[in-house]
Amino acid sequence: MSFSLSIYQRLMGAAHLIAPGLLQRRVKRGKEDALRYRERLGQTQAQRPDGPLVWFHGVSVGESLSTLPLIVAMAVDRPDVKILITTATTTSADILARRLPAGVIHQFAPIDTPQAVTAFLDHWQPDLAVFIESDIWPIQLSALTARQVPHILLSARITEKTYKGWQRFKGAMRPLLAGYSLIMAQDKASENRLKQMGVTPGPRANLKTIGAPLPVDPKALSDLKKLIGKQFVYFAASTHYSEDSLIAKALEPALWGGDLLIVAPRHPIRAGDIRLDLEALGLKVAQRSKNEPITNQTHVYLADTLGELGLFFTIADIILMGGSFLEDIGGHNPLEAARLGKCVITGPDISNWSGIYADLLDEDAAFRVKGTTELGFLLSQLRQHPAVVKTANSKALEVSRKEADTLDIVWAALEPFLPPKAVKVANGD
Repeated sequence: MSFSLSIYQRLMGAAHLIAPGLLQRRVKRGKEDALRYRERLGQTQAQRPDGPLVWFHGVSVGESLSTLPLIVAMAVDRPDVKILITTATTTSADILARRLPAGVIHQFAPIDTPQAVTAFLDHWQPDLAVFIESDIWPIQLSALTARQVPHILLSARITEKTYKGWQRFKGAMRPLLAGYSLIMAQDKASENRLKQMGVTPGPRANLKTIGAPLPVDPKALSDLKKLIGKQFVYFAASTHYSEDSLIAKALEPALWGGDLLIVAPRHPIRAGDIRLDLEALGLKVAQRSKNEPITNQTHVYLADTLGELGLFFTIADIILMGGSFLEDIGGHNPLEAARLGKCVITGPDISNWSGIYADLLDEDAAFRVKGTTELGFLLSQLRQHPAVVKTANSKALEVSRKEADTLDIVWAALEPFLPPKAVKVANGD
């Protein structure tokens, strides 16, 4: 074990003593589940089912949702294997609760202390661990290697910032990466950085390109259309703090002219603050969670609910993807809109989705702006030229369909590492 990894383990072992108090503070801020926060310490009331078990981990909403097609495929092809998925956020837990196949167990991921990781692994005893993107925790990985549990990193995204950070701890990172049985990079840049760290990646594949269109409730769609009437609709999806006001300011002329902005915050718990900010601009706001009606006086519809993105993508005339108009967020998945035949407008920061946006932008299936001035101009132009949006919508749908074979590639690479199927022995006379 490297010196830096040894120091890390000692520090995290000491940190475990104050972890319960820190988690309780996070509960008060709505960052942890009040009834389940001890799962973060490796403690659980859930029983481990009998038989082989595969553990998936995706830290947040995007990563965890990207595993769903793979989890569904495994549930169908290998019903003998039990599936556990862990996440680190309450939002992802709420969404997964509605979308996971029957029988799949969700837990909050253990914090990376020796005590929490040991308790978690002692209880669940996974036969295979599958991590998504770049959520690399040294104690978890070291423990899996020590227990000879094969572990895999899928859709690995290694940014330049991540790579430079790893370079400072080469002695620790190289054995951790070498412990993976398989690593599949999500793009060429990540693949090259892995090679520079001494890794031989498997086939390249991005899990976030897999997936069916988001669900749309027909009744909810019909009801919302009646509320909106003939208003032109802009939809700001998965916005982060202050993006809501930024986008609303860029749209002020259109909103005062009778158009409607729907805002779906990435974290609906922020709804109260968002409403205050928007009303400070003089805008009239209706809030979905409070069943407030949309009238001809409404400027902004605050969609502070979960699991309804498909509904708002479908009803919108123009879509803006949040997480891209601020720094150090990296944007969100434009394919969720593209699968429903909708193009998107993005801000300058698309670092989390650079490969997918490159395909969309090359095909004129998305629009990218550098700042708020350019955003206001583009919105005005697209409002006046609906045929441009219609063409871009068609191209976005085409791009989304090009990734149809990703699931087959990932499944073929993953299957050899699954627990062996039980052999049925016929009874003799």
